[in-house]
Amino acid sequence: MDLRRVNNTEKLAMCRKYFFAGFFVLPFLWVVNSVWFFKEAFRKPHYTEQADIRSYVIRSMIGAVIWLAIIITWVIFYQTKRVEWGSFGDSLLFIIPYGSA
Repeated sequence: MDLRRVNNTEKLAMCRKYFFAGFFVLPFLWVVNSVWFFKEAFRKPHYTEQADIRSYVIRSMIGAVIWLAIIITWVIFYQTKRVEWGSFGDSLLFIIPYGSA
């Protein structure tokens, strides 16, 4: 979609929808929102809705970084403790690896 063809009120509504949709376990939408509306928020000449778009873009960036930190922490923790957890650790997987490293 070309944002140049959309008026500023619709841009704000779309940015708001992507931001709130990110709370429904879709943090990838926060990344999309941050990338897609970055120019609108920080590089375009000032217009009325820009301050709201900027706040949603900043909050989307913060949310995406927090989710990324949580996912990385979980992966590192799980990979180091899976063998110790025994069958419970294996039951969290779809494909069960044999043995340990």
